[in-house]
Amino acid sequence: MRLNSLSPAGGSKKNAKRLGRGHSAGQGKTCGRGVKGQRARAGGYHKVGFEGGQMPLQRRLPKWGFVSQMAGATAELRLHELAIPKDAVIDMECLKKASLVPATVTKVKVILSGKLDKAVTIKGLKVTKGARAAIEAAGGSIED
Repeated sequence: MRLNSLSPAGGSKKNAKRLGRGHSAGQGKTCGRGVKGQRARAGGYHKVGFEGGQMPLQRRLPKWGFVSQMAGATAELRLHELAIPKDAVIDMECLKKASLVPATVTKVKVILSGKLDKAVTIKGLKVTKGARAAIEAAGGSIED
């Protein structure tokens, strides 16, 4: 193989359109640019999103991200953390007293993560399906 024998794969290179070569060529006169205006000129360019001087859409819309209103009011509690409080009945007040959830929380959900060895009674907390099975397997119960 020699450098002068190398060539691109067949079909990988397309011939450029020959613009401005008459009507019969398909791209004559205006060369596919339409008539007049900034876009018809050589070097006529505008920014992406430019709307001709009108305030662009991305500047007309208010800038605010999404902040969940529930984020500060909800918390997840891992299954193995239920063994930390000494109380037999675990409810929201018990968790806040043990500093397992922030004071601002109004809803807590117990998720299956880790192991639970002691029997506990859950009161007023949401529980996932897997966590429910693990709590009941450890001899605990769940009250709504």
